[in-house]
Amino acid sequence: MQVTEIYKSLQGESTHAGLPCVFVRLTGCNLRCSWCDSEFSFYGGHKMTVQEVLSEVIRLSPDGGLVEITGGEPMLQEREVIPLMERLLEAGYQVLLETSGERPLARVPEAVIKIVDVKCPHSGEPDTFAEENLESLQSHDELKFVLTDRTDYEFARDFIRRHSLALRVHALLFSPAFAKEASGARDTSHCFLDPQELAEWIMADNIPARLSLQIHKLIWDPAAKGV
Repeated sequence: MQVTEIYKSLQGESTHAGLPCVFVRLTGCNLRCSWCDSEFSFYGGHKMTVQEVLSEVIRLSPDGGLVEITGGEPMLQEREVIPLMERLLEAGYQVLLETSGERPLARVPEAVIKIVDVKCPHSGEPDTFAEENLESLQSHDELKFVLTDRTDYEFARDFIRRHSLALRVHALLFSPAFAKEASGARDTSHCFLDPQELAEWIMADNIPARLSLQIHKLIWDPAAKGV
């Protein structure tokens, strides 16, 4: 498989935020979101076998723990990534899969926690989520909506209500989009949508969603890679 990087850091998002995690970032993506912060993973990388990836994960975290497979879009390499997830599970790791939900998810092992990023209108990639993937969701999975403004918020709110998602997944995550050119200041001034404003919308509509900030961008320089 084509791999951009493998590194250990703290999980910055989802309900696992703050926990040590090994990240396996695969190369390649078929979407071009306007706020994407991982464009460096679209091309390049280097070839690794499933065993080589597993060995590197074990080197970084020999006692088990959390592993996230991300990208790019990891499901573009489904033929290799499914066996990788199976091997990681067999080795005792808790596995997260970060995906857009544009690619089929039916073959993802049930024990894997899918964190599915449903694209909102101002992502530049609306209507790319394959709604048949809703049938592949497990009760431990999470759905993430990256929001830039009120239009994105209303899309996410209505999507959740239309599909009764609060009853189907472990968490619904509302994340303010972060400027991809952000650097220096480690605060929410780089968010396109003020987290306070988003919090007030969530409370006003009583949406059972978690306000999710990318805490790795508040700990390290937002431009830093491998953290």
